[in-house]
Amino acid sequence: MAWGHVLDAGTGPKSLPWVASLSSQRWTAITAQPSMAESARQSLSSAPRAADRIIIGNWADEELLPGERFDTVLLDYLIGSVDAFAPYFQEALLHRLAARTLGSLYVIGLEPYVPVVADEDVGAFVGDLGRLRDACQLLARDRPYREYPAQWVAAQLQRVGMAVTDTRYFRIRYRKQFLAGQLDICETRARQIPDPALSAALLEHIALMRQRGEALIEQHDGLPYGRDYVIRAVPAG
Repeated sequence: MAWGHVLDAGTGPKSLPWVASLSSQRWTAITAQPSMAESARQSLSSAPRAADRIIIGNWADEELLPGERFDTVLLDYLIGSVDAFAPYFQEALLHRLAARTLGSLYVIGLEPYVPVVADEDVGAFVGDLGRLRDACQLLARDRPYREYPAQWVAAQLQRVGMAVTDTRYFRIRYRKQFLAGQLDICETRARQIPDPALSAALLEHIALMRQRGEALIEQHDGLPYGRDYVIRAVPAG
């Protein structure tokens, strides 16, 4: 497949190596974080071509890549993460990127965790873990990510002139690396909370969550819960 000029609209060390592996004419990768730009660059197995670009920018900036359009546009978990950098911008983001799409637009996302009954131990734990992470970030005066369901994303794409051609779901089985990464975020943010007593209580709770999560991973060969999705859309008409 000829991918043409590819836009990685929210790049990182997971998406950029895949984008760089495509049979493309060239690629452009955008991130709002200088540290993420460096991580993405270091993740490449070979040097970018002369026409390839990694750009530090925010899609809330109307002057970002003025007038440029792309054959393939990738939003790799960007819908969920944008809330940390451009709050309440999800609908405008899809409108802006749809206008930049000549061929196919792909949205990869995570279905939001749903409430589960008490005896669903894995689902209850994953939900508790997500709420703990968000609580620690908020108490540390940071903004957590906010995931959106595939149905909402598809409806928004249709409103901005895109036709959804395919939606696929992929079941998730979280492993120890995921647990450690989430709880490391919790620990870092908990230590930044101004109230020492609250910080200490959260750190104690995080340690208990680590024990609980490791036991569930051992029992269930991971944490089988939740779904990722991939949506493909093209300009309507």
